[in-house]
Amino acid sequence: MFEIEIAPGKRARQAYSFDDIAIVPSRRTRDPEDVSTSWQIDAYKFELPMLAAPMDSVVSPQTAIAIGKLGGLGVLNLEGLWTRYEDPRIQLGEIASMPDAQATRRMQELYSAPIQPALIKERIKQIREAGVTVAASLSPQRTAELHKAVVDAGVDIFVIRGTTVSAEHVATRDDALNLKKFIYELDVPVIVGGVATATGALHLMRAGAAGVLVGFGGGAAHTTRKVLGIQVPMASAVAEVASARREYLDESGGRYVHVIADGGVGRSGDIAKAIAMGADAVMMGSPLAKATEAPGLGWHWGSEAHHAVLPRGERVAVGTVGTLEEILLGPSSTSDGSMNLFGALRRAMATCGYSDVKEFQRVEVLINRG
Repeated sequence: MFEIEIAPGKRARQAYSFDDIAIVPSRRTRDPEDVSTSWQIDAYKFELPMLAAPMDSVVSPQTAIAIGKLGGLGVLNLEGLWTRYEDPRIQLGEIASMPDAQATRRMQELYSAPIQPALIKERIKQIREAGVTVAASLSPQRTAELHKAVVDAGVDIFVIRGTTVSAEHVATRDDALNLKKFIYELDVPVIVGGVATATGALHLMRAGAAGVLVGFGGGAAHTTRKVLGIQVPMASAVAEVASARREYLDESGGRYVHVIADGGVGRSGDIAKAIAMGADAVMMGSPLAKATEAPGLGWHWGSEAHHAVLPRGERVAVGTVGTLEEILLGPSSTSDGSMNLFGALRRAMATCGYSDVKEFQRVEVLINRG
């Protein structure tokens, strides 16, 4: 990112969103059937380079299973309704039907119910018994308290996800998470985020993260950019963290840390652009909240929407466009990039002549800003 002088003594870097980027086809093309979209992190291989975001409007135990069987990875939010209520369908229905003016306050009330460790165990067991990879998420604030119940229940991949996560959190309280020590003592791969700079990403990589979530403030249901003024355009964020991955690969003697674009991935073209900028996979929320099986019933929200003190998200209407299978793998009945997301990725890769995701990270891109 090059710098611009705003005024004497204050400079800013130029940054780009996915909308500012265009992918350039090469002299070679391929048959889409000869293209692989598979992705592997640690011992776990997936046919699709995607994670479903740990949001109650997107991932239930049932949708985590369905997404796993379709080739992706569903990440269950272990601080959500599924670990607070025995059967949260009543609460989900209430959130979907309430007036906008009441939504934030009522969600704060619903999410104030205590998390039940027994339900953590039950939800993870349900996903595991279906034979798919089990991934679950906690915020940095609750990880130290609840992680043992999660690991004991048999999680395969552990996700620590917050608005922004650092390996060097400064606090006068003594309950701050020591990320490096925590990851070192854990026997499962840990994905951590969000982060949006090379410096921040390097800290997480050196702490032992298997994957880094890139982005904050850019999701469809987030208002972080309005409430806190914090946001980094995703194309630049992904490219910068990918540069940190290369630096760490040399520094560590060959340890590869996965870069996962988390936010700003609303259409199939955004998936292709995220990988073109250096991502290994994407984490998606709103595109999957549009599925007929989605627990949000046509609405979408994240954990920031019901923060007890300072909500930084909102409940948004996304509607319903098709089944999870149609959204991920097609066939599509629309031309707006909301369905057959990975069929579109496969075709973009084939059009540019690349055979796998890792190769596609080298595709030529242009700045498409007027």
